[in-house]
Amino acid sequence: MNMPSIPVGRYTDIGQGQQVHYHEAGGGEVVVFLHGAGGGASGYSNFKGNYPVFAAAGYRAIVPDLLGFGLSSKPDLPMYDLDFFVDGVARLLDALGIERCTLLGNSLGGAVALGLALARPATVARLILMAPGGVEDLDTYLAMPGIANMFAVYKAGKTGPEAMREVMRLQLWDPSLLTDEIIAERAPIAATQTQAARSVMKVPNMTERLHELRCPIFGFWGVNDQFNPVDGAMKLVRHAPQARIVLVNRCGHWVQVEHREMFNRQCLDFLQRG
Repeated sequence: MNMPSIPVGRYTDIGQGQQVHYHEAGGGEVVVFLHGAGGGASGYSNFKGNYPVFAAAGYRAIVPDLLGFGLSSKPDLPMYDLDFFVDGVARLLDALGIERCTLLGNSLGGAVALGLALARPATVARLILMAPGGVEDLDTYLAMPGIANMFAVYKAGKTGPEAMREVMRLQLWDPSLLTDEIIAERAPIAATQTQAARSVMKVPNMTERLHELRCPIFGFWGVNDQFNPVDGAMKLVRHAPQARIVLVNRCGHWVQVEHREMFNRQCLDFLQRG
């Protein structure tokens, strides 16, 4: 039996014959970290440089692998959509007895955070978003260089570490940060994913509903993001009543990796100021 390429945390049954794998650290107010999509994605790979800092600062950090990703269950469905992911996270929170929390989400995880906050506003105390999906129409995302490149690699049928590096080459402004460690974490998990995880996901444009969000929102957007257009930052601050977004230059789609210390420091400041 092959050893997992990321550390094994905990597993929780969430019903419907499904399990969610997650890492947990610390105690106190709950912060749930929601990773983005892409081949081999997992909570640990996205947030290993962040969640231990939150835990050390007095928060209970929960870092799940979304259904279909990481070491969580991977239902073989024709398509994954936003409701599928939101439902999975909601059932995880219920299974863990978490009634209220902060959701911190990157890319697809940001869209899931927005979707869950709209569906269950009493559950979400705050949102921390990093270039969230769900604020553009699908055609806009598909035209972005990073996403177009990712699907081109998938269509060519490439697999393994070199394919993973090709998929992720536009993820970061500084390509030296795309380390062999990240590739080694993600490539083996990518080989276990279903076709739905490598295909277009149905995520609606929630811009017209952002005004419904009453919780405080803090976020970041890389000016050099090649996956989610930076114009989305203005949609958030224009429509969501309590949104504040930091634009970061020399930064692509992974602000929590590319500007880790700033990200951790400013997120904790936001949480501690209420």
